[in-house]
Amino acid sequence: MRKLLSRYRSLPIRARLSMLVAAAVAFAVAAVSVTCWFIVQGKLYEEVKTDLESMVSRALPKQMVEESVLNACPEAPSQTFFGPRNKGYSQVVRTDGTKCVFPNSTGVVNVAGSDKDVAANPKIKSGTIRNGTDSNGNSVRVLATALVVEDGGGQYVVQDAAYVVAVPLKGTESTLNELALLLLLVSGIGVVGAGAAGLAVARAGLRPVDKLTEAVEHVARTEDLSIRIPVEEESDDEIARLSRSFNSMTGALANSRELQQQLIADAGHELRTPLTSLRTNIELLTRSEETGRPIPAEDRKALLASVKAQMTELASLIGDLQELSRSEAGQQGGPHLQVVDFQETVEAALRRARLRGPELTITADLGPWYVRSEPSALERAIVNILDNAVKFSPEGGTIEVSLSEGALTVRDHGPGIPADELPHVFDRFWRSPSARALPGSGLGLSIVARTVEQAGGEVSLSRADGGGTLATVRLPGAPTPPPEAA
Repeated sequence: MRKLLSRYRSLPIRARLSMLVAAAVAFAVAAVSVTCWFIVQGKLYEEVKTDLESMVSRALPKQMVEESVLNACPEAPSQTFFGPRNKGYSQVVRTDGTKCVFPNSTGVVNVAGSDKDVAANPKIKSGTIRNGTDSNGNSVRVLATALVVEDGGGQYVVQDAAYVVAVPLKGTESTLNELALLLLLVSGIGVVGAGAAGLAVARAGLRPVDKLTEAVEHVARTEDLSIRIPVEEESDDEIARLSRSFNSMTGALANSRELQQQLIADAGHELRTPLTSLRTNIELLTRSEETGRPIPAEDRKALLASVKAQMTELASLIGDLQELSRSEAGQQGGPHLQVVDFQETVEAALRRARLRGPELTITADLGPWYVRSEPSALERAIVNILDNAVKFSPEGGTIEVSLSEGALTVRDHGPGIPADELPHVFDRFWRSPSARALPGSGLGLSIVARTVEQAGGEVSLSRADGGGTLATVRLPGAPTPPPEAA
């Protein structure tokens, strides 16, 4: 059995579907055929019973029974005598098994024990029906009833005698055999047709799966993520949903690869500038050492300061890239969120911002709010927003920070962002032309957007009334911690 199941499971899906359809049809056809055969058999035997009952529906004349049956039969068993004209077999059976056959009877029916029982205990309007054989071995349907005679005084039953009639079953059995053969033939044709139809339906139904398989194999072989499976717009079955899911998956993978390639290209471009500057400065210092021509102290000091600044910029860029990669990995695998005190996180970021801009005035109006996020990533995002405000604020300027009902606003009084540049502020490595002379990697706001998105919130930058930039971060949460975090 296990081997059969193993072989069945190793077959292609269309072959298994065809076999299942054929098996189901075979079962249904077999059930219908057997039921039909038994119904027809019951109807035919009911007709035979009617014929038998019609043969014994009339009583025999008293004189005939007394002269022929009661006198002749005991002395001459199986002696024929004149009887009613009946179709089939007609005979009288005594309790000792002797029988008297009517002259117009088709033949002699072999006596059975049930016939002698009826003769020993005859009852009016009762009898037994059985299958039997005649003297030639042919199958017959037999009815044994009481021997009823009629005289001037009415009808009475002859004791120790049974009236036995029978009809041949050759025609009935022939009809049933022909019906069985016909049903078997029709069933076979039906099963074969069902198997062929099941195979055709399986091929048609699995054609989209074949296309999907070919597409997956093509992607695995060529890594071509541009392939798409055509799907009918109005179709919403499982195959269509699977095809749409595959198309969405390949689209997402293609977009991810494109973003990855863009990230590598942008990172390479951004790294090239500080690396080139570092290489140039180091080559100047090395050449000075090799040639023995010392660089003036002021120039040497400027070169070393430039090297230090470029190294700081490289470290910042690499840190931002690592933070961005961690954010993306967290988004793909599901960020590890926990309940965070947003007010406390903003206060920690403010302490760092005040150290970076000691000459600025930073005011804060913070209300309680608890959110679900990654604590370190959220603090880094708020620090990036405050760093931008510190970077673009004029000397002695003011930065206003407010947290109310989950909405954090940071407003500076710097030059602001031109309207045509606002759609690009959260793009990777994008930097405003007016800010390219300032330190930075162009990844800070991209990290902010990714972190806020993972926490289920939204972030926006806009021009503030009266000048400057207004950064707004909205995160879902509550003014009190949830019970599990209390």
